[in-house]
Amino acid sequence: HTWRHLLPRLAEAGYRAVAPFLRGYAPTAVPADGRFQTAASALDAIGLHGALGGDSRAVIIGHDWGSIITNIAAAHRPDLWSKVVMSAVPPGNAVGMAFVTNLTQIKRSWYMFFFQHPLADMVVGANDLAYIDMLWNDWSPGFDATEDLALLKPSLRDPANLQAALGYYRATIGAGYNDPALQDVQAKSNVIPSQPLLYLHGVTDGCMGPEVARFAAAELPASARAEFVDGAGHFLHLERPDHVNDIIMKFLGE
Repeated sequence: HTWRHLLPRLAEAGYRAVAPFLRGYAPTAVPADGRFQTAASALDAIGLHGALGGDSRAVIIGHDWGSIITNIAAAHRPDLWSKVVMSAVPPGNAVGMAFVTNLTQIKRSWYMFFFQHPLADMVVGANDLAYIDMLWNDWSPGFDATEDLALLKPSLRDPANLQAALGYYRATIGAGYNDPALQDVQAKSNVIPSQPLLYLHGVTDGCMGPEVARFAAAELPASARAEFVDGAGHFLHLERPDHVNDIIMKFLGE
């Protein structure tokens, strides 16, 4: 649902546009292997590319977790994707550095540390996922997310799906299961893809601070560029869909 504004634009431009649910989010099944590393989802994206008969003209686009997944998939299999679009979580190691050097960002990311506690399953699920409403209010100040939250919550209401969603955080910075077989693929999360890359970030993002994104932007190679979107926070593609999609379509047409 989060890509409902962009998919028609891609289709009009001749792409076969597909936006899969992340593993573990309803209505998809919770994976029996318990793998919620972003590397596992990157391999899902690579597998989907093959299942749909994709070729080297394909592009890959992601937001937040999807941004990290996009980074890994594009860096691990550069032969599959001609261009890369990431948003809200920058490429490279800027986020990892911020987690140990940027106290303001550590404060913004408090929820990730809270999610490591077993009580998080109960707290996040209470009162029709009111915790999620709070996070969206903080992350995209002033944005009326009523419609989007109504689309999101059915993916998380079942406790098994909610536990799966929290599993991403637990696998990333906590004691969640990490499959040793994915170690090499996971390491690609710190490798900036070599393809032409567009990174987008909302100026009022309350989840991932713009200063983190600007640090990352300064480290980008010549094949990549960053654009900052005024009047938008973390969910920039929902807050200013026409503007963000114009930027993406222009980049893909270059």
